[in-house]
Amino acid sequence: MDLDGEVEHDFFPFIRQYKSGRVVRFGAADTVPAGTDAARTGVSSKDVVIDPRSGLWARLYLPAGRQGKLPVVVYYHGGAFVIGSTAHRPTHEYLNSLAADAGALIVSPEYRLAPEHPLPTAHDDSWQSLRWVASHAAAAAAAAGPEHEPWIAEHGDLSRVFLAGVSAGGNIAHHMAVRAGGEIGGLGVRVRGLLVIHAYFNAEAASPAGVMREKAEALWRFVCPGTAGLDDPLCNPFSVAAGGSAARVAAERVLVCVAEKDALRERGVWYYENLKGSGYRGEVELHESVGEGHVFHYTKPGCEQAKALHARVLGFLRQE
Repeated sequence: MDLDGEVEHDFFPFIRQYKSGRVVRFGAADTVPAGTDAARTGVSSKDVVIDPRSGLWARLYLPAGRQGKLPVVVYYHGGAFVIGSTAHRPTHEYLNSLAADAGALIVSPEYRLAPEHPLPTAHDDSWQSLRWVASHAAAAAAAAGPEHEPWIAEHGDLSRVFLAGVSAGGNIAHHMAVRAGGEIGGLGVRVRGLLVIHAYFNAEAASPAGVMREKAEALWRFVCPGTAGLDDPLCNPFSVAAGGSAARVAAERVLVCVAEKDALRERGVWYYENLKGSGYRGEVELHESVGEGHVFHYTKPGCEQAKALHARVLGFLRQE
């Protein structure tokens, strides 16, 4: 029997796993090195190792010619928890543009992917990265040591931190805001906003019975073995098992972005409505992109709906 040729799990167009354990990932964009985006935005980027033991790292983006301290956006990439990277070209190019236009220092953490590293590894990696960013606030009050990143220490305004993410990264950003809200003594930084774009959430009640629900639940069990299903708190932050944790979101404001033709659109609206009714005390806003699909602003940044989304995001980050 050729176990390397027999399929165990098939979640095309994301990932396929064979009975031998071999994994094939689809649709992965090419990766690009950090550097200076001289041709388009002038933004400089670099990769920084956060934890040498696990290999955890982040890519930082610093806009050119900005004076004074800059707001810090911690941005989590998407990919259904099985593909994606902050170094993938679409993510890299988007964050170059966002850093330049928002005048923000962006920290985009890498996190380990399922199935090799099942959930909650992605969330735990992301939390470690966020705590690393926050550690620079204490360093600023004293004197930054060699273990601290100069770009954050010298250019980051940690009283203006935003958590952001797209697709699976939107899920992660939400949970980071919840963990920050539950941190004893606080995270040590001020989270001004939470930005979730085309976020990956689900729930038994939000997913009608049928083939699509079966596929959604199978994928969730693939990335999170041993889960209770779609009402797992990591998947459904408003489930009974979540224990009302959404009310602890640390951000002062939340912007939820959905796209009309995105398969995740209804769940994005569901997230917006449930967050408003969760006991969360901040302001919750919704932006919908008409006639567009999932993460369209990466592939069509010049279209009118992408420009409108970008303007809304910039306004949110500028606290307009």
